[in-house]
Order: sequence, then structure tokens, then C-alpha cells
Amino acid sequence: MGPTPLKSMGLGFAAGLGVAVSAAVGRKVATAAKVGQGHPLKHRALDLASGLLQPKYPLEAMSTYLNGLHMYADEMGRQVEASHFCIHLRHDLHQCVIFDRNAPDARLIGIEYITTEERFLSLPEEEKRLWHSHHYEVKSGVLVAPGVPQLAEHAYFTDLVTTYGKTFHTWQYDRDDFPYGIPQLMMGLTEDGQAEEELIRDRDRRLGLSTPHRRAGRADIPTPEVAPGANSWESGRTVQTRLEEMDFKR
Repeated sequence: MGPTPLKSMGLGFAAGLGVAVSAAVGRKVATAAKVGQGHPLKHRALDLASGLLQPKYPLEAMSTYLNGLHMYADEMGRQVEASHFCIHLRHDLHQCVIFDRNAPDARLIGIEYITTEERFLSLPEEEKRLWHSHHYEVKSGVLVAPGVPQLAEHAYFTDLVTTYGKTFHTWQYDRDDFPYGIPQLMMGLTEDGQAEEELIRDRDRRLGLSTPHRRAGRADIPTPEVAPGANSWESGRTVQTRLEEMDFKR
């Protein structure tokens, strides 16, 4: 007598689950092997073991991948590509880690916090100077969610267009292949003619997308009025971080 349909379904599900788990483990092993090339054998073994055995809840919760451009808060000519990996932590706060690209050996270059317009309006005036609007990044198509169907991406960006971000980059990878210096405040683009077009074209080629096409698809998203205090660099004056020597307190 053969297995019942219910048993067959159970066996099929178990087999499929086993294949999925094996594939996930295989990807982790392959990634560890690629990133660990040239490392001492002991380090490679430890990296592989920790990758397979340790839960990493904050990383596993990062549900959204966004790609866009940032500019240094004190120099529009310094623009860099930024791959964000974000979690919607609270109703009025996203938090993102930023890498130079979406790859196993990508360089960690910064962080960004994203908040609602309502919360931004409640911030102290000095705090607002650290934040930038997302209206142009969304409407221009510069900010994208690679791999997400455009209908879903459109719905996501309809909400994101009214938000504000505070971003610091910890690695000035446009200048050095090592994380020298202190974190730098970053800003977002706010109008046509500011973006370095070659950066956009190179990004689009690698990710297989079209910024002009994304822009056209978002034409129906209402452009919000930017709240006073954001994008402080537009006034001609800006803020940036610096090292300051001071007395040590005991």
C-alpha cells in the first residue's frame, strides 16, 4: 500500500525544506570561502562556524534594500553610491546600515536614520540641520529598491517621499581604501542638475535598471512641501563633523 496523499504532501514539504536549508547553508559556505580568500586557515574556519551557528537577529531583520546617492554635507562635488539595508523599527523610525554595494565583501560605509515629517517637525532647530529630505531622491528615480516589482516599489516610495534622513558615513571610500578619519555628515540631492550623471549611468548598468524610467513611473506621486530646517546646506552655510581636543573628565 503506497503513502496517502497527506503523507506524500508532508514528505514533499520536508524534502523541499531540506533542499532550501541545504541551499542556504551552501550559500553561506560559498560566501565565507569567497570573502575569506587569503585569510589564515584558523580565521576562515572560525568565520565559517560562526556564520552557520550564530543567530544574527538585527541583520536578519533588515528587510529593505535601497540604492541611491549621497553627497558630503559640505561639498556637492563629492557624491558616492550608497546601498542601504533597513528595518522599519517603529512607526516613525527606520534604521539603515550602508555599504558601498550589495556584495558579500562590500565595505560598511555608514548609517542612516529615517523619520516621518511629523517627528522631524518636532525636532530642535539645531538637530534639523543634520537632516535631509527625500522628496527629490524619490521623485527623480535616483533612489531605487532593486529587485522589487515596480508596483510594490511605487507604493513604498509614496510613503518614503515625505520622510527625512540623518546620515553619517564612516568610510570616505571615494578618497581612501581604508576608513580613515571621523564620520562625515551626508546630505541628499534636491533638484535636477546636481547629480553626477556618470555615477547614475554606472549604477543603472550594474543593477540593470533605468533611472529615467523610474522617474516617469513616479510622476503621479505628490511632491511634498519640504519642511523648514531640512537640507540646511541650501542656505549657503552647512555643518560638518570635526575632531576637537578637550580635557578628560574623571
